[in-house]
Amino acid sequence: MTALSYSYYGLDEMFGSPAMLLLLAALAIMVVGMIAQARVTSTFKKYSSVYGSAGVTAAEAARNILYSNGSNVRVNMINGSLTDNYNPRSGCVSLSEAVYPSTSVAAIAVAAHECGHVMQYEQGYAAIKLRNFLLPAANFGSKFSYLLVIGGLFLGSLGYYVSLVGVVLFGFALVFQLITLPVELNASRRALDMLTAAGYITGAEEENAARKVLRAAAFTYLVAALSAAVTFLRLLTIASSGRRR
Repeated sequence: MTALSYSYYGLDEMFGSPAMLLLLAALAIMVVGMIAQARVTSTFKKYSSVYGSAGVTAAEAARNILYSNGSNVRVNMINGSLTDNYNPRSGCVSLSEAVYPSTSVAAIAVAAHECGHVMQYEQGYAAIKLRNFLLPAANFGSKFSYLLVIGGLFLGSLGYYVSLVGVVLFGFALVFQLITLPVELNASRRALDMLTAAGYITGAEEENAARKVLRAAAFTYLVAALSAAVTFLRLLTIASSGRRR
């Protein structure tokens, strides 16, 4: 116990309190997140000049991939930059303005990634089922956890338990983010497999370009998971401080 206390207070003196460490970690992750988003944009822009040898647009590639896999999901165009998504409720893959008409490897890779999500739903991929199950709780927790944790500090002896409920609720958001990462990686793997099988990317240069675009996008989900983990620890630290009062 003495050695543990010495170690803890030694860190305290060198680096500050746990709350300060977590705040610094949150700020660092925020900066990394901005860098990750900038990297997605720059990587997509760079490989938008590498055109697929098959000569098909991203929209055509997506429609053909879906059709060949027995899916009747529609493909349309939406406004915005890199706003590409698959909505299982509407049964539609939406491709952004820079992706839909482009024949670049970057655009085709993004379109195929969304098709990868379609296949996850239609083939019953377990991780995406679990993510969807957690979505309502994750949304609720991310919105109201702070209110419960902070509010609990002003509620006397029962306040700790109110704060702890807030921490648990945010835990659902953390688990959601942790599950999202393998879901996105799996969709990218499916995308590369489908593009290769269909002959839409051929040769080392095209495959390398597609991988780099998908990898840059995946890094943003890793940052999101780390951010959620740090936020969870910060909320837990706040709740614990209320108990010590």
